Amino acid sequence: MALDYYAVLGVKKNASADELRKAYKKLSRENHPDRKPNDVAASEKFKQVQEAWDVLGDATKRQQYDQFGSAFGPNGPQFQQGRGRGGAGPVDFQQMFGGNVDLSDLLGGMFGGGAGGSPFGSQAGRRGRAAQGANIEAEIEIPFVVAAEGGTQDLQLDRAGKHERLSVKIPPGVSTGSVIRLAAQGEAGRGGGPAGDLLVTIKVAPHSYFRREGSDLLIEMPITVSEAALGTKVEVPTLAEGPMVVTIPAGTSSGAKLRLRGKGVPDQKTRARGDLYVVIKLVLPPKLDDATRGLFEQIAVAAPYNPRASLWGAVRRSAFPG
Repeated sequence: MALDYYAVLGVKKNASADELRKAYKKLSRENHPDRKPNDVAASEKFKQVQEAWDVLGDATKRQQYDQFGSAFGPNGPQFQQGRGRGGAGPVDFQQMFGGNVDLSDLLGGMFGGGAGGSPFGSQAGRRGRAAQGANIEAEIEIPFVVAAEGGTQDLQLDRAGKHERLSVKIPPGVSTGSVIRLAAQGEAGRGGGPAGDLLVTIKVAPHSYFRREGSDLLIEMPITVSEAALGTKVEVPTLAEGPMVVTIPAGTSSGAKLRLRGKGVPDQKTRARGDLYVVIKLVLPPKLDDATRGLFEQIAVAAPYNPRASLWGAVRRSAFPG
């Protein structure tokens, strides 16, 4: 059964050339083998879209297709007669299409040769069918903040002997290894086909003090022993909202995590932000003078505490039962 080329492209019969072109590009991208590998249905749809565009994208062929419908092209009924018994037998085009038929226009459209064209032109037409250009791959390194919050990043590209500069839009929440597809920025198509795509792989530069785990952020907060023991307030930087004041509870140990909800990185799928974890790190002065050392000795006597007692005791009991 002959294809309805307008139905294949999903447009009306009176669609403009621009509407046809947009429909063709959209369907070609959606069903391209690079986008849907091993998808038989998509592969067949891609072929049908190319066939439809080969006819409707050419003003002359479209006019003939609109006039003759399913009779247009090598699968039409004008070629079906005479195929039995070795293909012998004349074809009465006047009877098939009516009395007023310009056979030179019809045959020229069939074989791609125009008026006076050769029937061998059909082979050349099939060899020159439109095909999408190849994809191009590139890599860019982007700042940590741009990866988290989104933005734009320039990409330097050398192709076809020319130096190009493209601005790549970075969505929020990308990470190292993410791939951004720039449609129709690849190699030029063949025979009027669409250009391929540009596939940009992301590499995120490290931050000087933030560390990322999924959509969460972590930052180490150094505090003194006195601040940990007595409690304090500290100013904590955030990625997108500036500094915030955080309360460190009295008796906080090194390694404790304080969570700031919703101050992390947007999730690429849900767009919900992760959390920011403030990781406490106790820091002692590099050198203790005699007076400071004396104070620590007094604390050790006044408030004796062994944080390893229960831990190592449990280990000894399990290692030496009874």
